[in-house]
Amino acid sequence: MTEEVDVVIIGAGPVGLTIANYLGCMGVSAVVLEQRDKLIDYPRGVGMDDECLRSFQAIGLGEAVAQHTTPGQKMRFLTMTGKTFALIDPQTREFGWPRRNSFIQPMVDEILYEGLQRFDCISTWFGTELLSFEQTGDAVQLQVQQGDTRLSIRSRWLVGCDGGRSIVRKSLDIGFDGITDSTRWVVIDILDDPLGLPDSYLHCVPSRPYVSIALPHGMRRLEFMVFGDETEEELCSPAGIQSLLKRALPFPERANVLRSRVYTHNARLAQHFRKGNALIAGDAAHLMPVWQGQGYNSGIRDATNLAWKLAMVIRGEASADILESYESERREHAKAMIDLSVTAGRIFAPTNKFVAWLRDRIALALNAIPPVKRYFVQMRFKPMPRFTKGIVLTNASGQPEGRTTGRLFPQPMVIAQDGKSIRFDDVIGIRFAIVSWGTDPQLHLSEAGRDYWRTLGARFIAVVPETQLNNFRGTVQDGTIMIGDAQGVLHEWFAHQDADGSIVVLRPDRVVAAIVQPQHLEAASGRLMSMIGDRTSQTQCAPDGPKPTPAQRDKGERGAPMSVTFRERY
Repeated sequence: MTEEVDVVIIGAGPVGLTIANYLGCMGVSAVVLEQRDKLIDYPRGVGMDDECLRSFQAIGLGEAVAQHTTPGQKMRFLTMTGKTFALIDPQTREFGWPRRNSFIQPMVDEILYEGLQRFDCISTWFGTELLSFEQTGDAVQLQVQQGDTRLSIRSRWLVGCDGGRSIVRKSLDIGFDGITDSTRWVVIDILDDPLGLPDSYLHCVPSRPYVSIALPHGMRRLEFMVFGDETEEELCSPAGIQSLLKRALPFPERANVLRSRVYTHNARLAQHFRKGNALIAGDAAHLMPVWQGQGYNSGIRDATNLAWKLAMVIRGEASADILESYESERREHAKAMIDLSVTAGRIFAPTNKFVAWLRDRIALALNAIPPVKRYFVQMRFKPMPRFTKGIVLTNASGQPEGRTTGRLFPQPMVIAQDGKSIRFDDVIGIRFAIVSWGTDPQLHLSEAGRDYWRTLGARFIAVVPETQLNNFRGTVQDGTIMIGDAQGVLHEWFAHQDADGSIVVLRPDRVVAAIVQPQHLEAASGRLMSMIGDRTSQTQCAPDGPKPTPAQRDKGERGAPMSVTFRERY
């Protein structure tokens, strides 16, 4: 028997589980195939940024995940003599969450997996190995092994989230270019934190650089660089662990060691993220050193960028051409993060004493210059996503129209019409939104334009000062949501746009697709409609049945169980 499904996801890691949660929220059927019998139970990633938490918020799991984080974690870089020569301590909550957080990955993975139980249209098959797949027309035919049983699955799309050794990427014959030599680190996780310091410390000691990271729930992670032909058996033996720990602990024999492993950190980037109806994401598409803690976060960015586009294509709301924007938008930023991580490793972990001494002298001198210090403390060096291609409006020279086009929109707390204070994204859900300052955006669209965005389930949002929220005297159309600017953040944001405009079109991933003056909204709307591919007049979006209604999508959107199963829909 052949199973049929909209999307098959290979790999039940954080990226695959996040994509599946997004698809479940948007009413799209998916099967997650995982070769292991259960989720991986050992920590890998330990750093989570605000963009990542914002994505988990979108799928209704942000608060649950936050319970397993240490928010606002600083990172200190120490010289050979123990002086802090660089500090990363960003205080901003521009996107609604702390910029730096430590976390325990197995606990978060479990939340992502449990989140899938909300959806009848999503299933996870553990102990299932992908044997092969073949693309035929607009479908993918997969052969999988589950115990002694071989099964066939037919899906419209395949997403490989199966790690650095991805069978999906290899089967697609996509190159995986290395950018630098690999490095190895031995990771030791300790219960009942024997240090107790609340932040992260990178000891830039040439003899053996190491990192000390405070994790939630009383855990401590220590990572030591591995040299030459040192083996995992040697380093992770009781004697090897004691020898390493005495660099960081006064009484290493008292440490309650939970586990130890040697990890290899590579810097690699896939040549393409898509071939036909098959795509790759996360470590299958890119690997990066750990120095900026962006491997995990980059994978979640992939999931956030890809999932809503897949859902729109499957629901018949967009042309499959929009999936070309996944690679053009994500690959360039992933490369920038890899380059930053590689550079940071060369700066912070040289094994030559003279080079380390020179670095310390230069860094301490630069640290005395306030603008340079702020640059590092506030993480201004981190490449923020800026899309110059894809689903964003650009001018004749190919540059984004507007300084904020292609960038993430901020997420302050706002006041809803019932008087409650909520995060901005929670007003919208996983959908497009047209947001204006001080006026109803619907007033600046034709009836056809309004109908198009309504068909996509878009929100029309008017932002006003909190003082006017319940006493606004301007014209407001039915269906427009009024919100109050509680903290003045949106006032300041729109004020800084100057002549660019006061109306933004936000994508489901909160990227600004366009910013325009009100009287230019209709023209911008038409251009975006052409990019997305206006297929909303079609009556069929799946091989054998209609797309779910907006009401059905709404029920799944914030994580409530879907009202129909895949078999009922098709």
